[in-house]
Amino acid sequence: MTSAAAVPTVEPGAFLTLHYRLAGAEGDVVSTFGGKPATLTVGSGWLSPALEQRLLGLAEGERATFELAAGEAFGERNPEMLQWVTRKLLDEVGDPDERYAVGEVVQFPAPEGNGQYAGAVAEVRDDGAVRFDFNHPLAGRAVTFEVQIVGIL
Repeated sequence: MTSAAAVPTVEPGAFLTLHYRLAGAEGDVVSTFGGKPATLTVGSGWLSPALEQRLLGLAEGERATFELAAGEAFGERNPEMLQWVTRKLLDEVGDPDERYAVGEVVQFPAPEGNGQYAGAVAEVRDDGAVRFDFNHPLAGRAVTFEVQIVGIL
C-alpha cells in the first residue's frame, strides 16, 4: 500500500500562484478572483510581511480569509506621505495637458528609474500644484485578506 503524496504547503521562498482579495471597510481595493491569478515569491516583498505571514502553512488548493487589525497590514497612515508636487515637476514627469482630480491615482517613475510608485490626488491648488497622498490606500485601516492557493512550486 502506498501513501498519498503530501500536498505542498506555503513556505518562505515558495513560488505561488494564487487568487487574493484585499478589502477595507469600504469594500474591495484589489481582487484577482474572477480574473487571472497572481504569481509571487514568498519573501520578495510583493505583499506586506503581515500578509505573507498569513500565507505560511496554507496548502495548495486551500482558501482562507484573515482579518487584520487597523495598521497591521500596511502600517499606520504617515502624515509625511502627504506631499505637494509642483505643476512644473508634474509636467516634466507626465503629460503637460493632464488635469488632476481628487481621488485619482497617479503613477510616478521611481527616482532610480526601476519601477513606479503611486499617489492619490488629495488636493489641487489654483497654481496647478497637486497634493498627493503616497500612503497605501489601506494604511491605518482594518483589512480583510482573502486568499486561495492555486499552485505552489
